[in-house]
Amino acid sequence: MYKFIYFFFQDKSDDLTLGLKSTSILMGDKTKYWLSGFGTTMIGNLLLAGYMCDQTLPYYLAVGLVAGHLSSQIWTLDINDPDDCWKKFSSNKRLGLILLAGIIAGTLGQVDKEETKEKTQ
Repeated sequence: MYKFIYFFFQDKSDDLTLGLKSTSILMGDKTKYWLSGFGTTMIGNLLLAGYMCDQTLPYYLAVGLVAGHLSSQIWTLDINDPDDCWKKFSSNKRLGLILLAGIIAGTLGQVDKEETKEKTQ
């Protein structure tokens, strides 16, 4: 999703000048709806992956933080301001760290859960 925010909208004025039919022009005024759909799909897939991998609470908390981060980006995005697009794009390195921390903590939670189960049997 970060690619849409930066790469597509950073040079939107150039695309218009050159007469290109880019994704940013195609989305037009409905950009936030498209980004919301992409973000919802991403979060849904992260939740599904967590379920399929039997993740624990820390993972789901991290996914919740990621969802909040994406929502904030979409809500405050000004697609006509290249500087704002850059700020949104560069803030996504935190997004990856949040998710990585959740994956690690969630996986460690799985190990603790299994050890506790073995001790009680």
